[in-house]
Amino acid sequence: MRRLLYALIALAALLVLAALGIVALNLRGEDALPDAPAAFASTPALVERGRYLALAGNCAGCHTARGGAAYAGGVGIATPFGTVFASNLTPHDEAGIGRWSAAHFWRAMHNGRSKDGRLLYPAFPYPSFTHVTREDSDAIYAYLRTVPPAAAPNAPHRLRFPYDTQAALGVWRALFFTPGTFAPDPTKPAEWNRGAYLVEGLGHCIACHGTRNVLGATEEKLGLTGGLIPIENWYAPSLNARREAGVADWTTQDVVALLKTGTSPRASVMGPMADVVYGSTQHLNDADLQSMAVFLKQLPEPAARRDAASEPTRRDAGVMTRGAKIYDQQCAYCHGDAGQGAQGAYPPLAGNRAVLMESPANLVQVLRHGGFLPSTAGNPRPYGMPPFGHVLDDDGIATVLTYVRGAWGNDAPPVTRAQILRPS
Repeated sequence: MRRLLYALIALAALLVLAALGIVALNLRGEDALPDAPAAFASTPALVERGRYLALAGNCAGCHTARGGAAYAGGVGIATPFGTVFASNLTPHDEAGIGRWSAAHFWRAMHNGRSKDGRLLYPAFPYPSFTHVTREDSDAIYAYLRTVPPAAAPNAPHRLRFPYDTQAALGVWRALFFTPGTFAPDPTKPAEWNRGAYLVEGLGHCIACHGTRNVLGATEEKLGLTGGLIPIENWYAPSLNARREAGVADWTTQDVVALLKTGTSPRASVMGPMADVVYGSTQHLNDADLQSMAVFLKQLPEPAARRDAASEPTRRDAGVMTRGAKIYDQQCAYCHGDAGQGAQGAYPPLAGNRAVLMESPANLVQVLRHGGFLPSTAGNPRPYGMPPFGHVLDDDGIATVLTYVRGAWGNDAPPVTRAQILRPS
């Protein structure tokens, strides 16, 4: 009996030590807030800078619901663990951040902690925003103080147990989050460092273009090597692989054009990236877009995920015949009999790396739901592709995509019905 008691005491002590360790890890790099926050001095120039930085971070993309007040929150962000709802960032005293100080806002950006001390869910991408400077955080805070206050209350998150607990979030943060700062690379020019700051910090590109583990944390060591966006089933391609979305062999002007207008001579954007261009990158100045292009062009090329096939992929002749018939009926009018497309309107499918990527997830989404470029100042009336989900069933989608990925010199793996049901 005494041994059991000692064992229980030892277990309790270990649990207490573990809890204290988790608390300590969640407080690392965090300074205590002053009892009486200093008065915040704003200027029109600081507000304008904050407005620009909020666009660079695409803050409205999550914090402005369709038809709702600007920055009033309410957007549901679906995750494999449930839905997280973006909060109200307007200066409303009760519903928003009207009673937050600049230090409170900085702590949320840098440490992922709310005014009341609660740990924030990383659907708010503080693992990237932690690299934002205090000066830029204060500028965004100054801007948000000027938007009209909205009384929209914050919606409670809908997460499954145990993900809805602060304890589980504390463990996650202890494992996967350490506050950091952006450290310029002294061996690189200022332009490259500015691009790195925007891509890795405010732009939080890794949130989509990074690989995630089973607990939803981005694999920082893998960088921008691409990954399936949870729940949405869009594949964010690798930004450092030329066969996906790498731009090492592009001109800087073509990269800038893609970020500014949503289209370039080399590619166009659709899906979640179209939203990013529409709400964020089209509004950035040319110098920042140039910096991002310089940084992206110099990303190191990763090792190939699969060896290049020594022989062409073997294909089912019957599937190819049926796919050719569907293509002729539904696709050839715009994309051409030989997949050549129409310059300035419909992209070619022959040799298109979006067609040839190993994952067919984006092709499935575009064919089923349609594909639409963003309307931008540089491309105000873009061409789009209508949805075919009401015309083609899963077998039809798999069949025509298998044909497109194997015709006109294309040599990408066939698409199976299982991939249509669960793109990967």
